[in-house]
Amino acid sequence: MGVVLGNIIAIYRRELQSYFVSPLAYAIAGVFWLLSGLFFVLILMGPEGILQTVTALDLQGQQFGVPVPPIDVPYELVRAFLDRMGWLLLFVLPILSMGLYAEERKRGTLELLATSPLTNWAVAVGKLLGVLTFFITMVVPIMGIETIALSASSPPMPPAIPLLGHLGLILLAAAILSLGMFISSLTDSTILSAVFTFALMLLLLFVDLIAKNIGGSMGDALGHLSLLKHYNTLVQGIFDTSSLILFASYILLGIFLTAQSIDALRFQRS
Repeated sequence: MGVVLGNIIAIYRRELQSYFVSPLAYAIAGVFWLLSGLFFVLILMGPEGILQTVTALDLQGQQFGVPVPPIDVPYELVRAFLDRMGWLLLFVLPILSMGLYAEERKRGTLELLATSPLTNWAVAVGKLLGVLTFFITMVVPIMGIETIALSASSPPMPPAIPLLGHLGLILLAAAILSLGMFISSLTDSTILSAVFTFALMLLLLFVDLIAKNIGGSMGDALGHLSLLKHYNTLVQGIFDTSSLILFASYILLGIFLTAQSIDALRFQRS
């Protein structure tokens, strides 16, 4: 067990270091921070932002003497912002995952990994942890901006709600990165890997719409596989163990399929 854990840590450190020396990774992080900050400002203070909407409703209530229903501004801000972040992942995660194995195939180092004493599971877990850690480092500064904005709310917002929403964001990213890693192990083209990962993300996000058209027990079972449905559950501050189990299942499925893919390559080489 100690040997396997050591192998995972070695692969993890190698993968994480490769991101922090990659100009592409810094470019992805820069664009991610720019768009995330823009979304946050527009949602909070834009022409149709939450503050403008609340101010307009208050003015209408004072002019016409109509009571205005209270609006939980911090909650609406977190929910709307994490909703936009979920859609932003559609473009960021395929780029992050496309080179996990495709670059190894292109450089010819995948054969070395496939024939090395390292287990395929250890390599897959180490690579996934590396790219997920890099993604979390991209999210942390955004969480700092949110914390500053939410600290001005009165009464203060319970920290469990934004923390649960960001946990959902990280779990969503982990599930997609895991499946994207499997797709990357099937080809030596990073472009094809990114395109197929993007297509798979769309399918898993919108499978709920397909399920509604099917209906019945089959539709209910299919709708439960929707990543978007379970992500929205966590973003709304609802702790649902079935959502956590579903994300964990996708993560383990991606690791398992990746290990089998490398096993097939090892069999071909032998």
